[in-house]
Amino acid sequence: MIELLNNQLTFRFPEVHQKAVCSIDFQRTLRIPDDNREYHLPPGLGRFPVEHVDNFADKLPEAWQRHGGVFVPMYQSEALWINFSGNYPCAVKIAAGKINAVSGEPWSNGLSDDPQDYAVIPEQPWLDGFNVSEDFIRQFVAMPLGEGFTAEEQITGTAEHGGLQIIVYPMKNEVYVEHFERTVEADMDYLDMPMFSRTVCESAAPGMGLAPGGLMRQEIYEDEYGIDAWDQDNGFRCFVHLANSAQYLAITGHQPPHTPPTAKDYTSAGLPWFDYYSDNKALTGSDTLGKLTSVAAKVIEKGKGLLPNNEPVHPKTVKMISKGNVVRDGEF
Repeated sequence: MIELLNNQLTFRFPEVHQKAVCSIDFQRTLRIPDDNREYHLPPGLGRFPVEHVDNFADKLPEAWQRHGGVFVPMYQSEALWINFSGNYPCAVKIAAGKINAVSGEPWSNGLSDDPQDYAVIPEQPWLDGFNVSEDFIRQFVAMPLGEGFTAEEQITGTAEHGGLQIIVYPMKNEVYVEHFERTVEADMDYLDMPMFSRTVCESAAPGMGLAPGGLMRQEIYEDEYGIDAWDQDNGFRCFVHLANSAQYLAITGHQPPHTPPTAKDYTSAGLPWFDYYSDNKALTGSDTLGKLTSVAAKVIEKGKGLLPNNEPVHPKTVKMISKGNVVRDGEF
């Protein structure tokens, strides 16, 4: 089952294992400059509010009612990153407008390992964007459907779905037992893995989709367990719709969160950016996703001038986040 608690989706698989739980939330963040320079990880500025579709069915588009799921408010050109948490291994597929964000392939319910089209939790702590090349992603940026910006429109030529699509599969019970419950030591080492945080503070078109934004250094890790480790008979999926600020107010009667700071304002205040170090092997990028045109380039292509608030920044404070006990080989 999927529960929505505290603006977080929690996927539970008690029929597989009592520990089989994976949680996903959507973090507000800075939109990094879209200037083809590489940037570090921007901060989490708190969770987006997440609402049940069924609680507002009479005010929603008919397509949203069919898809069910949840919806979140985003401003045009606002960015997000997806935060994963949980100790039990799970395979998670993320798509934007039914375009897989890891492989660039059309949506399918099942997992694929050629190419790998999913992330493995908890080894993958977050996903900030489209897997465009090895070690790099392009940031998820919300744009209105129908204007040609989204990954869905660039790849398929249509603006049909929008939003985000998620499916989660837990590790098979017998595989989990073999890896983590054969000895007390293995189980304890695994459960003591640190949780990571990038949080520095807590806190109208008919539909929106996600477009590729600025270039960010981030690895998407290979599945070290193999595709047969995942219980594809026990998966749950969720459609995450994106509502613009005016639409969200009309549906819920609540104001959306205030607009986030610009990357320039945030950096000028001396606040931290982040870097993540792990020794896991990274996937290569998707050729399909690597050919996408970024939002800033698309604005120029359409003769609309320059993307606002897109000035380059030079972060002076970068905090390193390491996985487990890995010692990083720095400069000598």
